[in-house]
Amino acid sequence: MGTPRGASPLRRPSRAAGKDDDLEAWVNAARAGDTDAFGWIWVALSPRVAGYLRARGVSSVDDITSEVFLAAFGSLARFTGNAADFRSWLFTIAHHKSVDDRRRRRTDDTEYTPENDTRASVSAESTVLDAGIDPTIRALLAELTDDQREVLLLRTLADMSITDVAKATGRTTGAVKQLYHRAIATSRRAATITTLAPHSNRTDGRGATPPATGSGQGVTPTVLSTMTEL
Repeated sequence: MGTPRGASPLRRPSRAAGKDDDLEAWVNAARAGDTDAFGWIWVALSPRVAGYLRARGVSSVDDITSEVFLAAFGSLARFTGNAADFRSWLFTIAHHKSVDDRRRRRTDDTEYTPENDTRASVSAESTVLDAGIDPTIRALLAELTDDQREVLLLRTLADMSITDVAKATGRTTGAVKQLYHRAIATSRRAATITTLAPHSNRTDGRGATPPATGSGQGVTPTVLSTMTEL
């Protein structure tokens, strides 16, 4: 374990872990057999993968996150590319695992009960939005369609390009662009409403309503900071 002979020492993950230069070094080291590098990739990227899977409504976030990394590490010798390519590749695996999980649950729900009647129940994504996610982000994601949410999560959490999202989801680049722009517009409207609503019935003690932080500021910079226009 440790750094392979002849290689430069690798920096351990920190709050800034996952930067492209670090990630590329870890991936190269892991491909060379450095088991520590495998762990550092996990530390750097597993929270994002888990967040994506949670928002996608998988049945067991921890288990499927582990499956994603096991699949990636098992195929790492065949991977080629830079840090951005690796993230896209990893989240493509995560996307496919989430689709497989949904299909598996649909197949398993063979015996009718009111609880698994899909005609009356909410989607998996809608269910997971009720727990495990920050309330503000949950409120924003709940405003999106399933397709918009899927594209937005891959663009923001995975930092994937429009082209890579299209490849991962089997859509055209034009369709992905349209879904992404609609998701951004909907999220910004929801952020504005979320920010302004708490002030509607409050005063500053002199009978005046405190000035609004227009355009959703206060929510938009933190929640939508990575949701940048193309």
